[in-house]
Amino acid sequence: MTGWVLHVDLDQFIAAVEVLRHPELAGRPVIVGGRGDPTERGVVATASYEAREHGVHSAMPLRTAAKRCPDAVFLPVDAPAYEEVSAVVMDTLRASAPVVEVLGWDEAFLAVTTGPGQEPEEVAAGVQRSVLEATGLHCSVGIGDNKLRAKIATEFGKPQGSFRLTEQNWFAVMGERPTDALWGIGRKTARRLAELGILTVADLAATPAQELADRLGPTMGPWYRRLGRGADTSPVRGEPYVNRSHGRETTFQQDLTDPRRIEEEVRRLAARVGQDVSAEGRPAARVGLKIRFAPFETRTRSLTLAAPTEDPDELGAAAVRLLERFALGDAGRPVRLLGVRAEMAAPDPADRSGAKERPQTGAGS
Repeated sequence: MTGWVLHVDLDQFIAAVEVLRHPELAGRPVIVGGRGDPTERGVVATASYEAREHGVHSAMPLRTAAKRCPDAVFLPVDAPAYEEVSAVVMDTLRASAPVVEVLGWDEAFLAVTTGPGQEPEEVAAGVQRSVLEATGLHCSVGIGDNKLRAKIATEFGKPQGSFRLTEQNWFAVMGERPTDALWGIGRKTARRLAELGILTVADLAATPAQELADRLGPTMGPWYRRLGRGADTSPVRGEPYVNRSHGRETTFQQDLTDPRRIEEEVRRLAARVGQDVSAEGRPAARVGLKIRFAPFETRTRSLTLAAPTEDPDELGAAAVRLLERFALGDAGRPVRLLGVRAEMAAPDPADRSGAKERPQTGAGS
């Protein structure tokens, strides 16, 4: 018996769910985001492959997406619908593998084993058939000898396919790719590595751990080198997901400049976060505030509470204290977005009964 990790990723999940709900949209460029109005402020949650061909991608302003793809169909985000379909997908995956680690609405790791003469691609194909039969949705599957390689392999299998990435073919596939092709390295870190002359995955793997530790820190430096070698020892965990935080944010169609109105909106968001925290049944230990000034400058502040609490008034008061750190003044800078987030105290390991089975995405107004 041979153990494998499969990374299952639903293809264009949100857009695909919308096409299932609206079959007449099949083959057309579909963009989901905000309230579905590209004349309003908001960002793209997802775009169909047809829209991506025009350069549309997630987190892009809706107005920009409309300019790039004027013939696209714009739809509002409908989180409950996506959660409902996601639940069916995850139940299907649990029936296909003994251990499933949910990463979000549309992706999960599976720990599987193959017997003599059986290839993991056969297991992956079976998972794809099961998901398609249960939901009408297609998925791609990355096959790896650990979670890191399985996650990266998925991109080579998209769409609707599978790809195997292991220690044996790691450098043949990944060696000459840029460092930000690695799961865990973004553009900012890639730029820092480039300043050190580290441009490719092979460069990173060949750099001495001590050199990376000296330049990037004793913890992160060696960890980046392990990424470069595709090394990962973390197991696939099947425990129910436990929320670490709850957040609410809203983008205003008209910039806010009145400090009193800004404070009112902060308290309103904090009250909604307090309701989410109370429903979770675990008190918040830390509060964060995000402000996006016009045109697009984002700043954040956070503080640790004197004692964990579920009281919306206390969370609101903490958020207002954070607001004061921005020193908006009587005629503050125009504010286009506000967000409040509460980080919850760690759960009691002996009580996982209230654990959520699916991660929550950032909830908007």
